[in-house]
Amino acid sequence: MVTQRNIALCIILTIVTCGIYGIIWMVFLTDDTNTAVGKPGTSGGMVILLTIVTCGIYSLYWAYKQGEKLDEAKQAKGLPAGNSGILYLILGFFGLGIIAYALMHDSLNKLA
Repeated sequence: MVTQRNIALCIILTIVTCGIYGIIWMVFLTDDTNTAVGKPGTSGGMVILLTIVTCGIYSLYWAYKQGEKLDEAKQAKGLPAGNSGILYLILGFFGLGIIAYALMHDSLNKLA
């Protein structure tokens, strides 16, 4: 079951903790997206590990794949789906990952 979370609170906690909560938020997003799609995927902990090992490059790939998974879950529920993966990739590339996280979480809240 996908857990609904308050997006504004997640953003505030990420800013107040200097990004530490952002790491936890990334784990939640990964695990909730895997649940929404209904297929096992890379776990949240593994995403964090791969992001650290690749000095952040994996997070760009992760953002793109999250968009694809969320679009797939939206289509399965009959909701309109675009090409979110490219949007999340571009946001992450320009250092606006927190906006991508908020958009991902908004999609997850709609799927819950």
